[in-house]
Amino acid sequence: MAKKETAKIIERTYNIPLRKEFRKVPRWKKTNKAVTALREFLVKHMKSEDVKLGTALNEKLWQHGIKNPPHHVKVNVTKDEKGIVSAELFGAKEKAEKKAARKVAKKKVQKKEVKK
Repeated sequence: MAKKETAKIIERTYNIPLRKEFRKVPRWKKTNKAVTALREFLVKHMKSEDVKLGTALNEKLWQHGIKNPPHHVKVNVTKDEKGIVSAELFGAKEKAEKKAARKVAKKKVQKKEVKK
């Protein structure tokens, strides 16, 4: 029998410490350094140079502005067969799916009201 080739998709969850890195820079560069430290952490641990950060993760990092990033962030990371690493905030996809489900349910209710 021939061997079946399976797509190697690596999925991991990390709690990434950022404070140690962003304390090395002036306060008006802290969040920029936190983003850089996050990318460096993912390059080191996922062994790929191509790293994409999700929108929810980016918004979490920049939530309190440039001077006050979070001290650590929990992230879901996936690496596909091409070597592209994509990182998203832990629990962000579930929230997006719930929001989409609510939208669909709301449209159904509105259609029922229009038919009456």
